[in-house]
Amino acid sequence: MSRFEQQVDTWGWPAAAVFGEPGQGAFVLVCEHASRFIPPNADDLGLSAEAKLSHAAWDIGALDLAKRLSARLQSPLVAGQISRLVYDCNRPLEAVDCCPVRSEIYDVPGNQDMLDTCRQARFEQIHNPFHAAVSRVLNAAGPQAILVTIHSFTPIYNGTPRHVELGYLSHTDNRFAQACLAQEHKRGRMRAALDEPYSATDGVTYSLQKHGEAQGLLNVMIEVRNDLIDTAPKAQSVADHLAATLIAAKKEVQP
Repeated sequence: MSRFEQQVDTWGWPAAAVFGEPGQGAFVLVCEHASRFIPPNADDLGLSAEAKLSHAAWDIGALDLAKRLSARLQSPLVAGQISRLVYDCNRPLEAVDCCPVRSEIYDVPGNQDMLDTCRQARFEQIHNPFHAAVSRVLNAAGPQAILVTIHSFTPIYNGTPRHVELGYLSHTDNRFAQACLAQEHKRGRMRAALDEPYSATDGVTYSLQKHGEAQGLLNVMIEVRNDLIDTAPKAQSVADHLAATLIAAKKEVQP
């Protein structure tokens, strides 16, 4: 990538990193859950070593995929730099899980009985600089930019296997998600679906709403099963596949 920039929050730790050149390319990529980093002043949130490495702390493989897709599309990427267990940048302050007390099988002791003032401080120190970076990159991209957020999910959740490999999610405007799925059906390579394994009713489309729909931009959230992107060659293969899908979908919706 030609450019790397960090947006430093008031803790002195970066809340966001920007890869690529703002204003370049047809897309703006966002990866909210790119990092498992917990700042030292958060005392590891009382988590075990296992929990800090787990999918609960971040979307495993999502950053590698997003960086490869950013390079392939020659479009900028804004990536979160702090674990979602400290503050989930894909949640508003009023969401009960913006600072989760439990994630699947892991309790988060450092988030138990949290004072509103502490939650507000994390919002201001992590959420705000992250979303300021997203807004700045989108503003540079202009009104024709397409917002694409990148996430990963586990093959098994609460003991239930997930057979879908790739999900295209939307908040209320599903035009671009539908166009992406239509391309997947034409190509037939991956088991893809709309609004899987999550949907807007699960509260996962905050960034799409805030930066996509509110600004009148085409947008989509992409979920990839993390066993498909857990090595560099696999991540590159999926990045190449997604790039072709996104470019073809753009031609359909935004000729």
